Amino acid sequence: MPHVLTCFEVLDPKLIHVVQPEDVPNPVWLTSALASPNQQKFADALLAKHPFVLIPSAVSRHSWNLLVSCNLAEDKYRLISQERFGLDTRLIKS
Repeated sequence: MPHVLTCFEVLDPKLIHVVQPEDVPNPVWLTSALASPNQQKFADALLAKHPFVLIPSAVSRHSWNLLVSCNLAEDKYRLISQERFGLDTRLIKS
């Protein structure tokens, strides 16, 4: 499956809404379980209000994910680069 690695700069860092681990309604959501409908609603609600949401990763407690609302983020970032890449198939369960 083709992927694109994107690097961009958020023009105003104050636009990034940070969700701390203790702000996540259900701590189980920070584990690598399948996303629940409530989890999806939580993210949808955040992205309806904020152009960028920084949220703890469920894969590693040492990582964060940046979610982007395509509608709200327009003209609020500067594209630096994009490149095609293939995800290492050893990381995908078969």
